[in-house]
Amino acid sequence: MKFTAKEIADHLGGEVVGNPDVVLTDFSSIEKGREGALSFLSNMQYESYLYSTKSSAVLVNHDFEPSQEVTTTLIKVPNAYTALAELLKLRNEAEEKPTGISSLAYVDPTAVIGEGVYIGPFSYIGRDSVIGDGVRIWPNVFVGGRVTIGEESRLYSMAVICDHTEVGRRCVIHSGAVIGGDGFGFAPDADGYHKIPQTGRVVLEDDVEIGANACIDRAVMDATVIRKGAKIDNLVQIAHNCEVEEHTAIAAQSGIAGSTTIGAWNVLAGQVGIAGHLKTAPHVTFAAKTGVLSDIKEPNTVWFGYPAQPHIKAMKASAKFVQLPEMDRELYQLKSEIEQLKEELNQLKAEHHGK
Repeated sequence: MKFTAKEIADHLGGEVVGNPDVVLTDFSSIEKGREGALSFLSNMQYESYLYSTKSSAVLVNHDFEPSQEVTTTLIKVPNAYTALAELLKLRNEAEEKPTGISSLAYVDPTAVIGEGVYIGPFSYIGRDSVIGDGVRIWPNVFVGGRVTIGEESRLYSMAVICDHTEVGRRCVIHSGAVIGGDGFGFAPDADGYHKIPQTGRVVLEDDVEIGANACIDRAVMDATVIRKGAKIDNLVQIAHNCEVEEHTAIAAQSGIAGSTTIGAWNVLAGQVGIAGHLKTAPHVTFAAKTGVLSDIKEPNTVWFGYPAQPHIKAMKASAKFVQLPEMDRELYQLKSEIEQLKEELNQLKAEHHGK
């Protein structure tokens, strides 16, 4: 990477404030900036670093106005965060892409392999699977039978793609993820638990990303579906027959029980748990550790707590909760005072009747 601030601004449709000819060769966070590096500022919590950073240029939002003198060059763009994402993507795409099938990989003779595909050592491609053009499969990946992998998708080492799974275009599946393992389905009776065969599949639409060690279970029948653009973090569990609608983001250690539908553009923060057979409206946010036990029907809402409540209501309840010890002491004192008043009142009554 070697570009001037002006070249980057022109590419992003931005403008330069400062030296347009400064040369940028790398990226760095604003707080750890160095000469030749390009940084970004989108969260104003980090604004103070702008005035001391050693980075040669910083991406900022077009409406940003510094409150102090700035010595570095600013590149003003409509959205600094998405601009950074675009530049990092371009850098990655410029790197040499491996191609070819390792002699140490196993590819079933019935599998169909597209053009420009890379399959690393000790990876396995099963019967009747179809691998699209430009797919990169790193070493030690398992792809089962009758699997479809869309164009330009990437599967990192130790990912497992079980039979009948459909992966769309430009998907990313990180190490240790298991897509299409059996759902947790058992029929109990007096003799114990009887396994219910899971005969469905998993469908990942285009531009889905699955984090390391995440698990998405195949359906009992039909399909577990992750719609286009959804982003699933590490260590997430999505049970059989769930549907995650488009552009939803689910953070680490969250779990979704079976047959639940998560609406489009939902955000699940870390360790959110959602019970089975529920539906959530579009554009709903769940704060960390929220437990959802019923349908969420209102779009554009924020929920928190266990069981989930509207965020403001839940925060008020939490504020009261931390006051409980003091409230308990006050209640005990009031009860003691009431008992004392009762004793005094009874004594007055006795004296009155004695006259």
